[in-house]
Amino acid sequence: MKSTTRALLAAALVLGVATGPAVLPAAATTTSPASPMCPAVSTRSATPGPALEAAIACLPTADATAALVRVGGTEGVWRGSSGVHDLESGRPADPAARFRAGSVTKIFTAAVVLQLAAEGRVDLDRTARSYLPELIPASYGDVTVRQLLNHTHGIPAPDFPVTTVEEGYADRFRIHEPADMVRSATSKEREFAPGGRQHYLNIGYTIAGLLIERVTGDSYEHQVTGRILKPLGLRDTYLPGTDPRIVGPHNHGYQTMRLDDGTTGLRDVSVWGTTDGWAAGDLVSTTADLERFTRALFRGRVVRGPLLEEMFTLPKVTDFKSGDPAAYSVGLSMKKLGGREVWGKTGGRWGYNAAIASTRDGSRTLVYSVNSTDAKGQDMNKVALNIMVAAYGRP
Repeated sequence: MKSTTRALLAAALVLGVATGPAVLPAAATTTSPASPMCPAVSTRSATPGPALEAAIACLPTADATAALVRVGGTEGVWRGSSGVHDLESGRPADPAARFRAGSVTKIFTAAVVLQLAAEGRVDLDRTARSYLPELIPASYGDVTVRQLLNHTHGIPAPDFPVTTVEEGYADRFRIHEPADMVRSATSKEREFAPGGRQHYLNIGYTIAGLLIERVTGDSYEHQVTGRILKPLGLRDTYLPGTDPRIVGPHNHGYQTMRLDDGTTGLRDVSVWGTTDGWAAGDLVSTTADLERFTRALFRGRVVRGPLLEEMFTLPKVTDFKSGDPAAYSVGLSMKKLGGREVWGKTGGRWGYNAAIASTRDGSRTLVYSVNSTDAKGQDMNKVALNIMVAAYGRP
């Protein structure tokens, strides 16, 4: 979003958003015991149906309050939902609800850059500084566009004013300007020489969003909408800009944190600004829309021709922290599950986890949204992990 529009919306939203009750009553934080009497609601079944049903049965639990799952592809179809719309009413979760998709946004950003590359407007081997000379300093002058997208750029994360979920909640309406985040990150020493290692961070995609705006003379949001959302008919998917709400039907997200009275419990975090993620993590969508997008992407309808291979090519470097082989390509990541390669992307915002995944041939696709109470934690949410294993098998 252009900075002028972003600034105009900010003040009105910070002052005018009605969040409703933020802290849950004590009775609403109790968990439901596992029981054969609380199966998931499914509409169609495929081979992994029983395992998927078990993975999301009996919500809400301590880990999650709702889950929405869609499995598709030539091997069969399964749809399921479990849990509640909100803990106060206890209404069943809405299977068509919108949710925060987090870093799934990166696939959309990468796809737009690759489309611009196909049009000859972006060169993946050119430096980011050649497109944004006033923003990218000479110390990062050799970072290429491709390295931004496959996390081999060596640029560290920007500084943020909060370090805990409680501080983040208190600061949830702050507007983070993308250019400011880039300046913060590039004022530091590089983590490694560009192309030498891989470190998964948001900053490369923040720069990519600004690059899209510079090359097109248009807003990032308008480019994603015009190039991907409208052509694919993704009517329930949008980029929120500075609006901290999820517009339209959505299941509430909750996060475990320290409450005002000093106890630990669940707080409704459905209203929370995402400008710190922007082109790296602010998408709002539905499982139906993301399933449609996944099919189109893997069939070559979003990124066409040889440039699609960028999304299925892992750089031959090691991870900056673990030393393991690189797991991230341009926009996607790869993991071997059940003896086969599964490509996709997970995402997390406070109160929400999401993912899309598919085998390369599209024989089995997966999309899920989990209203997790431990989103953005160090470990993968247990319900989300069980869904992934049920759909594809163990690593």
